Amino acid sequence: MASIRVRAIAGADTTEVQALVQHPMDSGFVKDSKGQLIPPHHIETVQFETGGKVVFTALWGPAVSKDPFVKFSFKGGKKGDDLKITWIDNKGETDTTTAKIA
Repeated sequence: MASIRVRAIAGADTTEVQALVQHPMDSGFVKDSKGQLIPPHHIETVQFETGGKVVFTALWGPAVSKDPFVKFSFKGGKKGDDLKITWIDNKGETDTTTAKIA
């Protein structure tokens, strides 16, 4: 259903991560063309981990926009390491991808 695009670049002491998650992020307050409310469908948790260690967790809700973008940095990480990204939404759907740190 959705996909995750990630770029992670290792610096001297930190790794900078940018991720774009394709997801409708429906709040449950918007109506369709027939005037019916579109049921809520949004990501609740996004988690980034490397080396078996969680480096960033975001708790999202219906106020986050469609196709959310997240950018952060963390101490550590080196070129060639795997960065695993996982999200779970309010309907129990999930997606996971792994990117190499450049």
